[in-house]
Amino acid sequence: MDRTAKPAHADRRRKAGLALTLALVAIVAVGATALAQDLQGELESKRSQLDQAESKRGVLSTEIQRYTSQIVQLEGEVATLRNREALVQEELDRKEAELERERDHLQVLRERLKQSIDVLEERLVAIYKSDTPDVVTVVLESDGFEDLLERYEYLNRIEAEDSDLIARVRELRNETKDTVERIRAARDEIAAKKRELTRTRVELEAREADLGAARASRKDTLAGIDSNIKRLEGDIGNLEGQIQHQLQASASPTLPAGPVRGGSGDMIWPVDGPVTSPFGMRWGRLHAGIDIAVPSGTPIRAAKAGSIALAAPTGGYGNYTCINHGGGQSTCYAHQSSFATTSGSVGQGDVIGYVGCTGSCFGDHLHFEVRINGQPTDPLGYL
Repeated sequence: MDRTAKPAHADRRRKAGLALTLALVAIVAVGATALAQDLQGELESKRSQLDQAESKRGVLSTEIQRYTSQIVQLEGEVATLRNREALVQEELDRKEAELERERDHLQVLRERLKQSIDVLEERLVAIYKSDTPDVVTVVLESDGFEDLLERYEYLNRIEAEDSDLIARVRELRNETKDTVERIRAARDEIAAKKRELTRTRVELEAREADLGAARASRKDTLAGIDSNIKRLEGDIGNLEGQIQHQLQASASPTLPAGPVRGGSGDMIWPVDGPVTSPFGMRWGRLHAGIDIAVPSGTPIRAAKAGSIALAAPTGGYGNYTCINHGGGQSTCYAHQSSFATTSGSVGQGDVIGYVGCTGSCFGDHLHFEVRINGQPTDPLGYL
């Protein structure tokens, strides 16, 4: 039950209560004072309890909405973290693939390094075993300038090759070391991120579970209040039924038709009484007519001449009559205690039925509708 509908609901009960109170005066007049007062007092007590229950329900609805908003926010955060986790997992897979390639590359580097070291060791052994001449010896033992140049270039080539070999060994060793360090750093970074996301996800899921449990608890409480509201509404209906029974027991079932009440338009009032509920939105939906409070058994007149299109029990309308006036215009009369006529043509002012409380209602009244091409419109514009 929407909180915004509460004023209309309360207004409806107050107006129905007014009609019942007026009817109770008639009971008092015929000697049922004590019973009427007891029923009226109990009825007002139940209505007060119902108002309190609806007020509490409104507070709980607001609280539940607040918790629901928090849960929606947490669910969004969890979804974001899971997306991040997927991205990290994808990055981790890519890093692991790169790591595998680096390991293969490292294996190649190690083989090359070993080969280079073996060659270097062999070269060092060869240098150690051979009495390699120095530059001065080469110059002194050379046969002429041409031989000197050739010997000098040969020494330079040997030295360059030795330098390249040493540099290659150093480069392979450094590259191997750097590769290992890069692999270790990347693996540690990804592992740390994954642990962090796991902790965050667990924490958020725990909070979401707590809030979900709180929301479920509050929903259970709300369901209990709804059950109480339904019970109170049933009690109110029973009390109003008892009051109505007293009315029927103290009054004749059919009242005189009384004088015709004219309107400002081309229709007359079907009954002469106050409007207790106007046309328009009520309890979140359209109230398609007006409610006119009059005692049970009051004759209902046709607001305008026409032919009866429907006269039968119809859902919440109870005993329901619709008259077709031509040109797409029709009038309908609900909650009748009984029909005076169910077919044929009627003239304006003819009695078509009697006021009652059949269908869904809280007390005797006439629900009167004016429809244009089947669409409800405000009857006060035609009366």
